[in-house]
Amino acid sequence: MTRRTALGRLGVCVIFISVTYAWQRPFREYPGVEYENFPLPPDWQEKTEFTFARLMYPEIGFRGYRRGSADWTHGYSIWTQDYPRADRHFSQALRRLTRVHVRSVEQPVNLDDGDDVFNWPWIYATHEGEWDLTDSQVNKFRDYLLRGGFFMADDFHGSQEWAGFEAGIKRVFPDRPITEIEDSDPIFHTVYDLDQRYQLVGHAFLWRGYKNDGLGGHWRGIFDDKGRVMVAISFNSDTGDAWEWADDASYPEKFSALAIRMGVNYVVYAMTH
Repeated sequence: MTRRTALGRLGVCVIFISVTYAWQRPFREYPGVEYENFPLPPDWQEKTEFTFARLMYPEIGFRGYRRGSADWTHGYSIWTQDYPRADRHFSQALRRLTRVHVRSVEQPVNLDDGDDVFNWPWIYATHEGEWDLTDSQVNKFRDYLLRGGFFMADDFHGSQEWAGFEAGIKRVFPDRPITEIEDSDPIFHTVYDLDQRYQLVGHAFLWRGYKNDGLGGHWRGIFDDKGRVMVAISFNSDTGDAWEWADDASYPEKFSALAIRMGVNYVVYAMTH
């Protein structure tokens, strides 16, 4: 698929998205494990065609008490890692690099909020090695993905965190394998050709080059019955950190450049396939 064809199809998709906008929950912001009172961009109230959606989830052994909270639905939980700085940096890049009319602020999405998740066709999460979805959330998430939703799973590293992620996603799709995505898959060629990929190292681990025992990046997926990627898994790479630190001279540009291109491909793929 050429870039022009992909973006043309995306234009048709976003028309539909704009129709559903009225049914979406309004913007909301929570304190994160790294950032509080993050400044809002001046156009944060603008109504747009696409929004970066971030999955909220309960975590194993919830640690929210560390800042006085006991409820993951109010922030201070691991789902807020890199939030909202990573989300807003990537949203800004998506606006600049495509014709997608992207909202400048993200949207945290709670699977327990009725049918709200179905209004967000692309959703991102981080640190899924520590997630602990309830049965009802698992069922809702499966339904969301089988209806055409797209999930980008990011920032978990090594054997222990992989085991936590796998345990959770196997509850969502116990009958679907997790496989390495082939270099020839359209998801790596929708806008940018990304045959040459490398592990994206988080800012805190630049000194070593990897976290835990997670040496070597992997891009894995879960596919639907038509061969479409429903779940894009970034294992042993910290895409969110590469977005978060994209404006910092101390962070290697090569990591942010690949991370942004990966994200652009994932969004355009999700909206055109």
